[in-house]
Amino acid sequence: MKRHRTAWRFILLFAVIALVAAACGDDDTSSTTAAATTAATTADTTADTTADTAAPATTSAPADTSPIKIGALTSLTATFTPWGVHARDGMQLAVDEINAAGGVDGRMLELIVVDDQSNAEEGVSGFERLVEDGVVAIGGTISSDVGLATARIAEELEVPLFLVKAGSGAILTQDSRYTFRTCLPAAPMVAGPVAQYAEAQGITKVGAIIADYGWGQAVKSALEDEFAGYPDIELQVEVAPISESDFTTYLRSLETFGPGLIVSTGHPPGAGGITIQSAALGLDVPITGAWTPLSLIMGGGVADAAIDRYADFGCADYFSADYADLAARYLASSDNVFLEDDAVAGFGIVTMIAAAVAAVGDDPVAVAEWLHTQTFDLEGYSHQMGWTAWGELATSQPLFVVIGDGVPPAGIHESGDWWAESLILADPLEPFAP
Repeated sequence: MKRHRTAWRFILLFAVIALVAAACGDDDTSSTTAAATTAATTADTTADTTADTAAPATTSAPADTSPIKIGALTSLTATFTPWGVHARDGMQLAVDEINAAGGVDGRMLELIVVDDQSNAEEGVSGFERLVEDGVVAIGGTISSDVGLATARIAEELEVPLFLVKAGSGAILTQDSRYTFRTCLPAAPMVAGPVAQYAEAQGITKVGAIIADYGWGQAVKSALEDEFAGYPDIELQVEVAPISESDFTTYLRSLETFGPGLIVSTGHPPGAGGITIQSAALGLDVPITGAWTPLSLIMGGGVADAAIDRYADFGCADYFSADYADLAARYLASSDNVFLEDDAVAGFGIVTMIAAAVAAVGDDPVAVAEWLHTQTFDLEGYSHQMGWTAWGELATSQPLFVVIGDGVPPAGIHESGDWWAESLILADPLEPFAP
Protein backbone atom coordinates (compact mmCIF):
# COMPACT_ATOMS: atom_id res chain seq x y z
CA MET A 1 0.00 0.00 0.00
CA LYS A 2 1.37 3.37 -0.98
CA ARG A 3 1.72 5.53 2.09
CA HIS A 4 2.65 9.06 2.90
CA ARG A 5 3.78 10.54 6.16
CA THR A 6 1.33 13.15 7.30
CA ALA A 7 3.78 14.51 9.84
CA TRP A 8 6.18 15.59 7.08
CA ARG A 9 3.32 17.37 5.33
CA PHE A 10 2.87 19.29 8.57
CA ILE A 11 6.52 20.33 8.42
CA LEU A 12 6.15 21.72 4.90
CA LEU A 13 2.89 23.45 5.83
CA PHE A 14 4.41 24.98 8.94
CA ALA A 15 7.45 26.17 7.00
CA VAL A 16 5.24 28.00 4.50
CA ILE A 17 3.15 29.52 7.30
CA ALA A 18 6.32 30.60 9.08
CA LEU A 19 7.61 32.37 5.93
CA VAL A 20 4.29 34.15 5.44
CA ALA A 21 4.21 35.15 9.09
CA ALA A 22 7.77 36.46 8.82
CA ALA A 23 6.84 38.54 5.80
CA CYS A 24 3.84 39.99 7.62
CA GLY A 25 6.06 40.71 10.58
CA ASP A 26 8.43 42.75 8.39
CA ASP A 27 5.53 44.87 7.14
CA ASP A 28 4.31 45.50 10.68
CA THR A 29 7.79 46.49 11.79
CA SER A 30 8.10 48.96 8.89
CA SER A 31 4.73 50.53 9.77
CA THR A 32 5.69 50.82 13.40
CA THR A 33 9.05 52.40 12.53
CA ALA A 34 7.42 54.90 10.16
CA ALA A 35 4.88 55.91 12.78
CA ALA A 36 7.63 56.34 15.35
CA THR A 37 9.63 58.53 12.92
CA THR A 38 6.59 60.69 12.21
CA ALA A 39 5.96 61.11 15.92
CA ALA A 40 9.60 62.10 16.52
CA THR A 41 9.45 64.75 13.74
CA THR A 42 6.29 66.20 15.20
CA ALA A 43 7.92 66.31 18.60
CA ASP A 44 10.84 68.34 17.19
CA THR A 45 8.59 71.01 15.64
CA THR A 46 5.85 71.23 18.28
CA ALA A 47 7.47 70.02 21.47
CA ASP A 48 4.80 71.42 23.74
CA THR A 49 1.98 69.35 22.08
CA THR A 50 3.83 66.10 21.35
CA ALA A 51 1.50 63.99 23.53
CA ASP A 52 -1.55 65.22 21.62
CA THR A 53 -0.18 64.95 18.05
CA ALA A 54 2.16 61.92 17.97
CA ALA A 55 0.87 59.11 15.68
CA PRO A 56 0.18 55.88 17.55
CA ALA A 57 2.48 52.92 16.79
CA THR A 58 0.90 50.18 14.70
CA THR A 59 1.12 46.74 16.35
CA SER A 60 0.01 43.30 15.18
CA ALA A 61 -1.91 40.88 17.36
CA PRO A 62 0.46 38.46 19.08
CA ALA A 63 0.54 34.98 17.62
CA ASP A 64 -1.21 32.28 19.64
CA THR A 65 1.56 30.28 21.31
CA SER A 66 -0.60 28.40 23.79
CA PRO A 67 -0.18 24.61 23.71
CA ILE A 68 -2.61 22.40 21.84
CA LYS A 69 -3.74 19.94 24.48
CA ILE A 70 -4.51 16.33 23.57
CA GLY A 71 -5.83 13.83 26.10
CA ALA A 72 -4.56 10.27 26.47
CA LEU A 73 -7.25 8.35 28.35
CA THR A 74 -6.04 4.79 28.58
CA SER A 75 -5.39 1.87 30.92
CA LEU A 76 -2.13 2.20 32.84
CA THR A 77 -3.13 0.04 35.80
CA ALA A 78 -5.36 -3.03 36.14
CA THR A 79 -6.44 -5.39 33.39
CA PHE A 80 -5.46 -3.62 30.19
CA THR A 81 -2.17 -2.03 31.22
CA PRO A 82 -0.06 -3.81 28.52
CA TRP A 83 -2.30 -2.35 25.83
CA GLY A 84 -2.56 1.10 27.38
CA VAL A 85 1.17 1.63 27.86
CA HIS A 86 1.76 1.17 24.14
CA ALA A 87 -1.16 3.43 23.16
CA ARG A 88 0.19 6.18 25.43
CA ASP A 89 3.77 5.80 24.22
CA GLY A 90 2.73 5.86 20.57
CA MET A 91 0.83 9.08 21.19
CA GLN A 92 3.82 10.59 22.99
CA LEU A 93 6.18 9.74 20.13
CA ALA A 94 3.93 11.57 17.67
CA VAL A 95 3.71 14.58 20.00
CA ASP A 96 7.50 14.70 20.36
CA GLU A 97 8.15 14.40 16.63
CA ILE A 98 5.58 17.03 15.65
CA ASN A 99 6.92 19.43 18.28
CA ALA A 100 10.48 18.86 17.09
CA ALA A 101 9.32 19.86 13.61
CA GLY A 102 7.85 23.14 14.88
CA GLY A 103 4.47 22.11 16.23
CA VAL A 104 1.19 23.08 14.56
CA ASP A 105 1.27 26.67 13.28
CA GLY A 106 4.06 27.27 15.76
CA ARG A 107 2.06 25.92 18.70
CA MET A 108 3.41 22.96 20.63
CA LEU A 109 1.37 19.85 21.36
CA GLU A 110 0.90 18.82 24.98
CA LEU A 111 -0.18 15.29 25.89
CA ILE A 112 -2.17 15.08 29.11
CA VAL A 113 -2.29 11.47 30.32
CA VAL A 114 -5.07 10.06 32.52
CA ASP A 115 -5.26 6.46 33.74
CA ASP A 116 -8.78 5.06 33.36
CA GLN A 117 -7.75 2.03 35.47
CA SER A 118 -9.70 -0.20 33.04
CA ASN A 119 -12.80 1.02 34.86
CA ALA A 120 -15.85 2.74 33.38
CA GLU A 121 -16.41 5.18 36.26
CA GLU A 122 -12.76 6.20 36.29
CA GLY A 123 -12.93 6.60 32.53
CA VAL A 124 -15.88 9.00 32.73
CA SER A 125 -14.33 11.13 35.48
CA GLY A 126 -11.02 11.14 33.60
CA PHE A 127 -12.74 12.22 30.38
CA GLU A 128 -14.48 15.07 32.18
CA ARG A 129 -11.20 16.24 33.77
CA LEU A 130 -9.50 16.28 30.39
CA VAL A 131 -12.31 18.36 28.90
CA GLU A 132 -11.98 20.81 31.79
CA ASP A 133 -8.26 21.00 31.03
CA GLY A 134 -9.14 22.19 27.53
CA VAL A 135 -8.13 19.25 25.34
CA VAL A 136 -9.08 19.33 21.68
CA ALA A 137 -9.56 15.54 21.51
CA ILE A 138 -9.00 12.38 23.55
CA GLY A 139 -7.56 9.02 22.46
CA GLY A 140 -6.15 5.71 23.63
CA THR A 141 -9.18 3.91 25.06
CA ILE A 142 -8.73 0.13 25.36
CA SER A 143 -11.52 -1.33 27.52
CA SER A 144 -14.95 -1.79 25.97
CA ASP A 145 -16.59 -0.93 29.28
CA VAL A 146 -14.64 2.34 29.39
CA GLY A 147 -15.35 2.97 25.72
CA LEU A 148 -19.08 2.48 26.16
CA ALA A 149 -19.24 4.92 29.09
CA THR A 150 -16.95 7.60 27.64
CA ALA A 151 -18.50 7.52 24.16
CA ARG A 152 -21.74 8.76 25.66
CA ILE A 153 -19.91 11.66 27.33
CA ALA A 154 -17.98 12.42 24.14
CA GLU A 155 -21.23 12.81 22.22
CA GLU A 156 -22.79 14.92 24.96
CA LEU A 157 -19.80 17.25 25.36
CA GLU A 158 -18.94 17.22 21.63
CA VAL A 159 -15.28 16.29 22.10
CA PRO A 160 -13.69 13.71 19.73
CA LEU A 161 -12.85 10.35 21.31
CA PHE A 162 -10.57 7.83 19.57
CA LEU A 163 -10.93 4.17 20.55
CA VAL A 164 -7.98 1.79 20.11
CA LYS A 165 -9.18 -1.62 21.30
CA ALA A 166 -12.69 -0.96 22.63
CA GLY A 167 -14.65 -3.13 20.21
CA SER A 168 -18.10 -3.61 21.71
CA GLY A 169 -20.74 -3.12 19.04
CA ALA A 170 -22.87 -1.20 21.55
CA ILE A 171 -20.39 1.69 21.80
CA LEU A 172 -21.43 3.42 18.59
CA THR A 173 -24.96 4.41 17.63
CA GLN A 174 -26.34 5.75 14.37
CA ASP A 175 -26.15 9.22 15.94
CA SER A 176 -22.50 9.00 17.02
CA ARG A 177 -20.43 11.84 15.54
CA TYR A 178 -17.60 12.33 18.03
CA THR A 179 -16.46 8.72 18.60
CA PHE A 180 -13.99 7.12 16.18
CA ARG A 181 -12.59 3.59 16.06
CA THR A 182 -8.95 3.39 14.97
CA CYS A 183 -7.66 -0.20 15.30
CA LEU A 184 -10.06 -2.85 16.57
CA PRO A 185 -13.35 -2.85 14.62
CA ALA A 186 -16.69 -3.73 16.16
CA ALA A 187 -17.00 -7.29 17.46
CA PRO A 188 -19.37 -8.41 14.67
CA MET A 189 -16.64 -7.51 12.18
CA VAL A 190 -14.08 -9.66 14.06
CA ALA A 191 -16.04 -12.91 13.98
CA GLY A 192 -16.09 -13.15 10.19
CA PRO A 193 -12.33 -13.62 9.67
CA VAL A 194 -12.26 -16.25 12.45
CA ALA A 195 -14.98 -18.30 10.74
CA GLN A 196 -13.31 -17.88 7.35
CA TYR A 197 -10.02 -19.13 8.79
CA ALA A 198 -11.71 -22.18 10.34
CA GLU A 199 -13.42 -23.06 7.08
CA ALA A 200 -10.20 -22.60 5.07
CA GLN A 201 -8.39 -24.97 7.44
CA GLY A 202 -11.12 -27.62 7.24
CA ILE A 203 -11.90 -27.31 10.96
CA THR A 204 -15.30 -28.73 11.94
CA LYS A 205 -15.34 -27.93 15.68
CA VAL A 206 -14.45 -24.55 17.17
CA GLY A 207 -14.19 -23.87 20.89
CA ALA A 208 -14.14 -20.39 22.41
CA ILE A 209 -13.46 -18.90 25.84
CA ILE A 210 -14.83 -15.40 26.38
CA ALA A 211 -14.66 -12.97 29.30
CA ASP A 212 -17.86 -11.93 31.02
CA TYR A 213 -17.78 -8.20 30.18
CA GLY A 214 -18.78 -5.95 27.28
CA TRP A 215 -16.24 -7.08 24.69
CA GLY A 216 -16.42 -10.76 25.61
CA GLN A 217 -20.19 -10.92 25.41
CA ALA A 218 -20.11 -9.01 22.12
CA VAL A 219 -17.68 -11.57 20.70
CA LYS A 220 -19.86 -14.43 21.95
CA SER A 221 -22.91 -13.03 20.16
CA ALA A 222 -20.87 -12.33 17.03
CA LEU A 223 -19.41 -15.84 16.92
CA GLU A 224 -22.82 -17.44 17.40
CA ASP A 225 -24.34 -15.31 14.66
CA GLU A 226 -21.44 -15.85 12.27
CA PHE A 227 -21.09 -19.61 12.72
CA ALA A 228 -24.82 -20.04 12.20
CA GLY A 229 -23.94 -19.46 8.56
CA TYR A 230 -21.45 -22.36 8.59
CA PRO A 231 -23.59 -25.49 9.12
CA ASP A 232 -20.57 -27.80 8.86
CA ILE A 233 -18.80 -26.17 11.82
CA GLU A 234 -19.89 -26.70 15.44
CA LEU A 235 -19.24 -23.98 18.02
CA GLN A 236 -18.96 -24.31 21.80
CA VAL A 237 -18.47 -21.19 23.94
CA GLU A 238 -17.25 -21.11 27.55
CA VAL A 239 -17.76 -17.95 29.67
CA ALA A 240 -15.13 -17.04 32.28
CA PRO A 241 -14.65 -14.02 34.57
CA ILE A 242 -12.45 -11.30 33.12
CA SER A 243 -10.06 -11.72 36.06
CA GLU A 244 -9.71 -15.49 35.55
CA SER A 245 -6.18 -16.85 35.18
CA ASP A 246 -6.80 -20.61 35.65
CA PHE A 247 -8.71 -21.84 32.61
CA THR A 248 -8.44 -25.55 33.41
CA THR A 249 -12.18 -26.03 33.99
CA TYR A 250 -13.13 -24.32 30.74
CA LEU A 251 -10.46 -26.13 28.76
CA ARG A 252 -11.54 -29.50 30.19
CA SER A 253 -15.02 -28.83 28.88
CA LEU A 254 -13.60 -27.97 25.47
CA GLU A 255 -11.37 -31.05 25.59
CA THR A 256 -14.47 -33.23 25.78
CA PHE A 257 -15.90 -31.33 22.82
CA GLY A 258 -12.72 -31.93 20.78
CA PRO A 259 -12.13 -28.61 18.98
CA GLY A 260 -9.73 -28.17 16.08
CA LEU A 261 -9.39 -24.47 16.96
CA ILE A 262 -9.66 -22.50 20.22
CA VAL A 263 -10.76 -18.87 20.00
CA SER A 264 -9.54 -16.68 22.85
CA THR A 265 -10.49 -13.50 21.00
CA GLY A 266 -13.20 -12.76 23.55
CA HIS A 267 -10.86 -12.94 26.55
CA PRO A 268 -7.97 -10.49 25.96
CA PRO A 269 -6.30 -10.84 29.39
CA GLY A 270 -6.49 -14.63 29.23
CA ALA A 271 -4.98 -15.25 25.80
CA GLY A 272 -1.56 -16.16 27.18
CA GLY A 273 -2.89 -18.41 29.91
CA ILE A 274 -5.25 -20.17 27.52
CA THR A 275 -2.35 -20.83 25.16
CA ILE A 276 -0.08 -22.33 27.85
CA GLN A 277 -2.75 -24.30 29.68
CA SER A 278 -4.30 -25.77 26.55
CA ALA A 279 -0.89 -27.10 25.51
CA ALA A 280 -0.33 -28.59 28.98
CA LEU A 281 -3.65 -30.44 28.70
CA GLY A 282 -2.70 -31.85 25.32
CA LEU A 283 -5.00 -29.57 23.32
CA ASP A 284 -2.33 -28.95 20.74
CA VAL A 285 -4.53 -26.96 18.38
CA PRO A 286 -4.28 -23.44 16.95
CA ILE A 287 -5.26 -20.55 19.21
CA THR A 288 -6.67 -17.30 17.85
CA GLY A 289 -5.87 -14.36 20.07
CA ALA A 290 -7.66 -11.25 21.23
CA TRP A 291 -5.78 -8.49 19.41
CA THR A 292 -3.28 -8.96 22.23
CA PRO A 293 0.21 -7.39 22.30
CA LEU A 294 2.50 -10.00 20.77
CA SER A 295 5.31 -9.11 23.16
CA LEU A 296 2.95 -9.83 26.06
CA ILE A 297 2.26 -13.31 24.70
CA MET A 298 5.94 -14.02 24.10
CA GLY A 299 7.23 -12.36 27.26
CA GLY A 300 5.06 -14.12 29.80
CA GLY A 301 6.48 -17.61 29.63
CA VAL A 302 4.18 -18.49 26.74
CA ALA A 303 6.82 -18.69 24.03
CA ASP A 304 7.18 -22.47 23.63
CA ALA A 305 3.42 -23.02 23.69
CA ALA A 306 2.79 -20.14 21.25
CA ILE A 307 5.27 -20.96 18.49
CA ASP A 308 3.40 -22.04 15.37
CA ARG A 309 0.12 -22.18 17.37
CA TYR A 310 -0.78 -18.68 18.46
CA ALA A 311 -2.30 -16.52 15.73
CA ASP A 312 -3.72 -13.05 16.15
CA PHE A 313 -5.17 -10.11 14.29
CA GLY A 314 -3.91 -6.54 14.33
CA CYS A 315 -4.14 -3.21 12.53
CA ALA A 316 -0.35 -2.90 12.02
CA ASP A 317 1.43 -4.03 8.87
CA TYR A 318 4.47 -5.66 10.48
CA PHE A 319 6.06 -6.29 7.11
CA SER A 320 6.01 -2.81 5.57
CA ALA A 321 8.99 -0.47 5.28
CA ASP A 322 7.26 2.37 7.10
CA TYR A 323 6.36 0.07 10.00
CA ALA A 324 10.06 -0.82 10.28
CA ASP A 325 11.03 2.85 10.25
CA LEU A 326 8.44 3.73 12.88
CA ALA A 327 9.50 0.74 14.99
CA ALA A 328 13.11 1.92 15.07
CA ARG A 329 12.06 5.37 16.28
CA TYR A 330 9.65 3.91 18.82
CA LEU A 331 12.21 1.58 20.37
CA ALA A 332 14.69 4.45 20.59
CA SER A 333 12.16 6.71 22.32
CA SER A 334 10.72 4.31 24.91
CA ASP A 335 11.48 1.34 27.13
CA ASN A 336 9.31 -0.96 25.02
CA VAL A 337 10.74 -3.92 23.13
CA PHE A 338 8.23 -4.16 20.29
CA LEU A 339 6.05 -1.75 18.30
CA GLU A 340 2.57 -3.12 19.00
CA ASP A 341 -0.40 -2.11 16.92
CA ASP A 342 -1.71 -0.19 19.95
CA ALA A 343 1.30 2.11 19.60
CA VAL A 344 0.80 2.38 15.84
CA ALA A 345 -2.79 3.47 16.56
CA GLY A 346 -1.69 5.93 19.25
CA PHE A 347 0.82 7.49 16.87
CA GLY A 348 -1.86 7.75 14.18
CA ILE A 349 -4.38 9.36 16.53
CA VAL A 350 -2.09 12.29 17.33
CA THR A 351 -1.08 12.57 13.68
CA MET A 352 -4.73 12.94 12.64
CA ILE A 353 -5.60 15.37 15.44
CA ALA A 354 -2.65 17.58 14.49
CA ALA A 355 -3.72 17.52 10.84
CA ALA A 356 -7.24 18.57 11.85
CA VAL A 357 -6.00 21.46 14.00
CA ALA A 358 -3.75 22.64 11.17
CA ALA A 359 -6.76 22.62 8.85
CA VAL A 360 -9.59 24.02 10.98
CA GLY A 361 -8.18 25.18 14.32
CA ASP A 362 -8.56 23.75 17.80
CA ASP A 363 -12.33 23.78 18.20
CA PRO A 364 -13.31 20.16 18.99
CA VAL A 365 -16.54 20.38 17.00
CA ALA A 366 -14.73 21.60 13.90
CA VAL A 367 -12.06 18.93 14.37
CA ALA A 368 -14.65 16.14 14.46
CA GLU A 369 -16.50 17.49 11.44
CA TRP A 370 -13.30 17.79 9.42
CA LEU A 371 -12.11 14.28 10.34
CA HIS A 372 -15.33 12.78 9.01
CA THR A 373 -14.49 14.17 5.56
CA GLN A 374 -10.96 12.73 5.45
CA THR A 375 -9.09 9.50 4.80
CA PHE A 376 -5.52 8.90 5.94
CA ASP A 377 -2.64 6.64 4.92
CA LEU A 378 -1.07 6.36 8.35
CA GLU A 379 2.45 5.16 9.06
CA GLY A 380 2.62 1.47 9.97
CA TYR A 381 -1.07 0.70 9.33
CA SER A 382 -2.41 -2.29 7.42
CA HIS A 383 -5.33 -0.31 6.00
CA GLN A 384 -6.43 3.20 5.13
CA MET A 385 -8.08 5.17 7.91
CA GLY A 386 -11.55 6.52 7.32
CA TRP A 387 -14.96 6.27 8.96
CA THR A 388 -18.64 5.84 8.41
CA ALA A 389 -20.93 8.68 9.47
CA TRP A 390 -21.21 7.04 12.91
CA GLY A 391 -17.47 6.47 13.44
CA GLU A 392 -16.99 2.81 12.50
CA LEU A 393 -13.91 1.87 10.49
CA ALA A 394 -14.87 2.15 6.84
CA THR A 395 -12.09 0.01 5.34
CA SER A 396 -10.74 -2.16 8.15
CA GLN A 397 -8.34 -4.86 6.92
CA PRO A 398 -6.90 -6.79 9.87
CA LEU A 399 -3.61 -8.58 9.31
CA PHE A 400 -3.73 -12.17 10.62
CA VAL A 401 -0.34 -13.51 11.72
CA VAL A 402 1.03 -16.55 13.51
CA ILE A 403 4.01 -16.39 15.83
CA GLY A 404 6.93 -18.28 14.39
CA ASP A 405 10.35 -19.32 15.68
CA GLY A 406 12.90 -17.08 14.01
CA VAL A 407 15.09 -14.01 14.17
CA PRO A 408 13.25 -10.77 13.38
CA PRO A 409 14.62 -8.18 10.96
CA ALA A 410 17.19 -5.89 12.55
CA GLY A 411 15.70 -3.06 14.58
CA ILE A 412 12.15 -4.42 14.58
CA HIS A 413 11.97 -5.70 18.13
CA GLU A 414 14.10 -6.67 21.09
CA SER A 415 11.97 -9.27 22.85
CA GLY A 416 13.53 -12.54 21.72
CA ASP A 417 13.99 -14.89 18.80
CA TRP A 418 10.50 -14.94 17.36
CA TRP A 419 8.75 -13.18 14.57
CA ALA A 420 5.29 -12.88 13.08
CA GLU A 421 4.51 -14.80 9.92
CA SER A 422 1.70 -13.52 7.72
CA LEU A 423 -1.34 -15.75 7.28
CA ILE A 424 -3.82 -13.45 5.56
CA LEU A 425 -4.57 -9.78 5.08
CA ALA A 426 -8.34 -9.76 5.35
CA ASP A 427 -10.45 -8.28 2.62
CA PRO A 428 -11.95 -4.92 3.66
CA LEU A 429 -14.59 -5.71 6.28
CA GLU A 430 -18.13 -4.47 5.82
CA PRO A 431 -18.64 -1.77 8.46
CA PHE A 432 -20.95 -2.77 11.29
CA ALA A 433 -24.11 -0.66 11.38
CA PRO A 434 -25.49 -0.31 14.91
